[in-house]
Amino acid sequence: MSSPELSPIPGPRIGTSAAEHLSPTFPERAAWGTVGKLRAWQQEAIDLYFQSEPRDFLAAATPGAGKTTFALRLAAELLARRTVDRVTVVAPTEHLKKQWADAASRAGIRLDPGFANRQGRYASHYHGVAVTYAQVAVRASLHRDITLSARTLVILDEVHHGGDALSWGDAIREAFEGATRRLSLTGTPFRSDTAPIPFVSYLPDKHGIRTSQTDYNYGYGRALADGVVRPVMFMVYAGHMRWRTKTGDEMEAKLGEDNTKDITSQAWRTALDPEGEWIPQVLSSADRRLSEVRQAIPDAGGLVIATDHFAARAYAQILHQITGEEPTVVLSDEKEASDRIEQFSKADSRWLVAVRMVSEGVDVPRLSVGVYATSSSTPLFFAQAIGRFVRSRRRGETASVFLPNVPQLMALASQMELERDHALDKKDTGASEGDLWNPEDAMVADANRPDKASDALMNEFSYQAISSDAQFDRVVYDGAEFGSYAQPETEEELDFIGLPGLLEPEQVHELLTQRHRRQARRIEARQKTLPPEQQEDNVPLYRTLKEQRSLLNSLVGLYAKNMNQPHGLVHAELRRVCGGPAVPQASVTQLQARIAFLRKKLGSGR
Repeated sequence: MSSPELSPIPGPRIGTSAAEHLSPTFPERAAWGTVGKLRAWQQEAIDLYFQSEPRDFLAAATPGAGKTTFALRLAAELLARRTVDRVTVVAPTEHLKKQWADAASRAGIRLDPGFANRQGRYASHYHGVAVTYAQVAVRASLHRDITLSARTLVILDEVHHGGDALSWGDAIREAFEGATRRLSLTGTPFRSDTAPIPFVSYLPDKHGIRTSQTDYNYGYGRALADGVVRPVMFMVYAGHMRWRTKTGDEMEAKLGEDNTKDITSQAWRTALDPEGEWIPQVLSSADRRLSEVRQAIPDAGGLVIATDHFAARAYAQILHQITGEEPTVVLSDEKEASDRIEQFSKADSRWLVAVRMVSEGVDVPRLSVGVYATSSSTPLFFAQAIGRFVRSRRRGETASVFLPNVPQLMALASQMELERDHALDKKDTGASEGDLWNPEDAMVADANRPDKASDALMNEFSYQAISSDAQFDRVVYDGAEFGSYAQPETEEELDFIGLPGLLEPEQVHELLTQRHRRQARRIEARQKTLPPEQQEDNVPLYRTLKEQRSLLNSLVGLYAKNMNQPHGLVHAELRRVCGGPAVPQASVTQLQARIAFLRKKLGSGR
């Protein structure tokens, strides 16, 4: 089916006066540390662009830094100079189309976010359209004709989505190959796969690995130093999890232990089960943190990111019970959901609960507290999710994100300031993993590499959560860790979640250090009042799963020799008394219980 003929549309002209008053932090005032009406980095990037005025320009800026403002200011300049006549914005979601159109109107640029493919063309009183990647993929030829009908600037928002599917990448190339100028934007300049991103240049590095080339990069570390984004405190929660396999074995583990990938995954899943106690306890603590923040910032809001619709609705019910207020629930990328997000952004209500979609590009600057209650652990998703909380409005704001103590998430939290590029190739190591490779795949695979026990565990697994509880573990801030285990709603936990809502970064670090020392003194004083045997039992065992198995087998050997019993009989008795599966499938917690039992047996001589 051929596309309708399109003729160049004269349309409205634009000057730069409106864009000069564009605030970098819609709808708030420009943040401190800015140059004129633009932040320093935005002016720097625009100056760099106009040094050579390239056809393609890739700008990577951390979420919350103001990519939209930069792009619209640049668009206004190009329109005013008559370099281009039209603007097409391509965004990942329907909600972002409207968000782009609203922001553009403040810059004096009129974009049509309601444009549908069936219309064939848009009205002459618009400067252009805002469409989605999916919309372009459906009728690439139509968008090619629109692009060629006038000198067009194409803004590809979160351009890494152009590699989401082979058909999408092909469609985007077909639609926008003839554009006069292309501006690609991303807050996370890497993908979790090796699909090439359209209109991004890849050059070999010193190892011969083709890596994406960014024309301008403004990372989280620099943005934090400039005061453009908020610092993030990660409130880490552990806890004791119990679940059952189809063989009838009860599994138990603590979040944060060095277990196999599969035990960790199921313990994490148990923690996120709304029927357990972990989620209600963490949501209650997060709400207390939000109350503390709202004393200084009355409209501060919180966001819970859920894995699926069922969990989101259940979390919303729990929050309603805790707060007495109905949270806003967003379950999909539909118009109704978009309206709810907009209403929440403009209101002063406490909580928003969403399934993944509020993870990228959605601008709700008042979000200050988050609960990461999803099982997603890819670097891309984590970076996008945390990006919802770092948008700064005033000096002294900090973000607080509540995390389960899961190794994958802790590694990502500690790498907040790490800047990455997208790589297409793998360095040849002789391994048979194929020719395409991405550094994030390797890091995640290495962190999640299971031992031999994992296959057996997965073969027998039929998941059924039994119980869970939460424990405050520690705060991760600026690469350092503060605090130790504390029960929810105790003075020790309150020391950390009760920090004032407005603090300079150095004040946050100083207060966390003081409260860490105070907690350590309390714990030491309590330990001295306990009998010696209880003091020993209260010291956590920081050992690996392999070490625990080795220690248990040594004790079993010693006990079997003393009692003149076969090793297998001793192991069977331990399973009967302490519960849980065989040693290869047992968690660190279960192995420690058996170790403690054997030590008491050996100590008593029985």
